[in-house]
Amino acid sequence: VEDNTFGTHEFLEFCRQVGCEPYINGNVGSGTVQEMSEWMEYMTFDGISPMADLRAKNGHAEPWKVKYFGVGNENWGCGGNMRPSYYADLYRRFQTYVRDYGDNHVFRIACGPGIADDYNWTEEVMRIAGNYMNGLSLHYYTVPGTFEKKTAATGFDTNTYYETIRKALYMDELITRHTEIMSHYDPEHKVGLVVDEWGTWYDVEPGTNPGFLYQQNTMRDAIVAAVTLNIFNAHSDRVVMANIAQLVNVLQSVILTEGEKMVLTPTYHVFDLYKHHHDATLLNSHLETEGVYDGVPNLTVSASEDENGVVHITLANISADTAYPIDCALTGKKYNTASARILTNSIGAYNDFDHPEDVKITDFDALTLENNNLHFNIPACAVMEITVS
Repeated sequence: VEDNTFGTHEFLEFCRQVGCEPYINGNVGSGTVQEMSEWMEYMTFDGISPMADLRAKNGHAEPWKVKYFGVGNENWGCGGNMRPSYYADLYRRFQTYVRDYGDNHVFRIACGPGIADDYNWTEEVMRIAGNYMNGLSLHYYTVPGTFEKKTAATGFDTNTYYETIRKALYMDELITRHTEIMSHYDPEHKVGLVVDEWGTWYDVEPGTNPGFLYQQNTMRDAIVAAVTLNIFNAHSDRVVMANIAQLVNVLQSVILTEGEKMVLTPTYHVFDLYKHHHDATLLNSHLETEGVYDGVPNLTVSASEDENGVVHITLANISADTAYPIDCALTGKKYNTASARILTNSIGAYNDFDHPEDVKITDFDALTLENNNLHFNIPACAVMEITVS
């Protein structure tokens, strides 16, 4: 029974406490326009109305700010098994009543394709409703094996590791092709691509409830996260938001808990290494690579410059067993200092409640900066953040 123990008030208070923007999703599949309209009024209207009065009665007199609102979720499947043209018409109708109240300006996000390479869905929805949206969602999960026959989160071999990374790299093709379609109808890039579900998906851990999707998280997942975040950075002219699935205890989580115990996963540490790209400016970068498995390159990189002129480079070595010498030429201006942090271990290494720090970030001192050239060796299965100023 859903009793709203963690409902609208609790979710928005959680967002306030962690300092993030809430992203609310409305029910198009079995809900009504009136329900969606009144929910937005309940959350954001600063005035006298039945919904604002109810919000105050429930303990929150002041309205919240709700920037992101999804008009439906997975409407191609569990959200209604709709055809794209039918959903696009419904989207146009529903979004009309997701109103901006006062100075709360909503970023309206339409449901994107189900099977990630369903380019016809993007074509139809952009054609019919592109002028009525700010964002279009995209869901893609990295699943070694198949959805019907998934593999384990731990105890995998090297071939399965590389196959997982190969599937993660498919994100680049998906974004490229969906962007081409979006740009046909939106050449000015007014509509952002919102990759609001991504991550790895394996069998649940033995002895856990299959419906809870609880899985362990290894260095393999760290490499998937690094590869994927570098792809998002490369496509930041169109990708405006990306949300890993999910935060705690489900799929590729950044945190695992058991009662009062808590452990940070390798994926958590990758987000820590990549956080300085947020609100920074993408820099052009070029990397010479070699293949390690069926089109999988050995290295992946992205770089950005923050408002203070500090450059952050994130580099991942995908190879399971080979370290590589790196010679990096920096251009544009003179750099005087360089430091680095690294996450590295064997491909199957993970943290659990008995060993919470087997995989963690450490300082990396074995690099030199001379005449704007960086020199170092990156270990096998590693993710690095290099800071240059």
